[in-house]
Amino acid sequence: MGKVHIGLNLEAVRSHEKPFEWGVERAAELGYEYVEPMVHWGRELMSEAGYYHTVSMFDDPYRIRRAAEKAGVKLSALQAHGPLGRPEVHGEYLKLAIRHAGECGAPVVNTDEGIKAPWTTEQEDHVLMRYTLYEAAKVAEPRGILIGLECHAQYSKTPDGLDRIYNLVDSPAIGINLDTGNAYLAGQDPYAWLERVVDRLVHLHAKDISVQHSDAERGKVTGTPVGCACGDGVIDWARVIEIVRQAPRDIVMSVECGTIDQAQRSLKHLNALL
Repeated sequence: MGKVHIGLNLEAVRSHEKPFEWGVERAAELGYEYVEPMVHWGRELMSEAGYYHTVSMFDDPYRIRRAAEKAGVKLSALQAHGPLGRPEVHGEYLKLAIRHAGECGAPVVNTDEGIKAPWTTEQEDHVLMRYTLYEAAKVAEPRGILIGLECHAQYSKTPDGLDRIYNLVDSPAIGINLDTGNAYLAGQDPYAWLERVVDRLVHLHAKDISVQHSDAERGKVTGTPVGCACGDGVIDWARVIEIVRQAPRDIVMSVECGTIDQAQRSLKHLNALL
């Protein structure tokens, strides 16, 4: 059995309109052991001006490494979501994210199937996803990087659907990044789902869902960008931790919330349970 660690997904910085380095420093000040940055391709105004937390993969990967080392935190993963069923969109992006992870020191790259193209069938989508994942796995395997498939969109909203994507490519580089909040909002039992994938778990998005959010959207959506503070919502974190402790490898529970205040409350709640 592995150890359970707590990290912060830097989505918590988004509403504060601050740059990547600021987010890493705040996570360290709060007492987080790990951070999960988000990477993008190319250049865009908001992050270049310092109003957004993502890092361009046109930058030196050591920008991420140096920021983490300076703040005294480690990297749990890179967030690199995109439509797996659209190789022309996500193929090179995902492979570049894996190479970036290899250089900056992030052991996992998280992704999902994203929003499908409107003109493809379900069968075609899975062929296309297999193509993207096979190419990505061949980049990840020699670098020792793991690909975390997340429950987030139309096909991965059920345990069977996520398993179907997972089984498209037989590779030791492919695992599961379960998102507790997405699983719950999709109308699933997040604890049963976690138990089902715990042997393949490589990372976990610790996302809580408020009662109001649950009442408004459960069963109507497949996921949400961020949740509330862990402990303020419907997820039983003691139960989650008990299951995660059964994983054969160390797992970082990366908190996905919307503000620094929520990040602080989340860490206090989860640390008390650990």
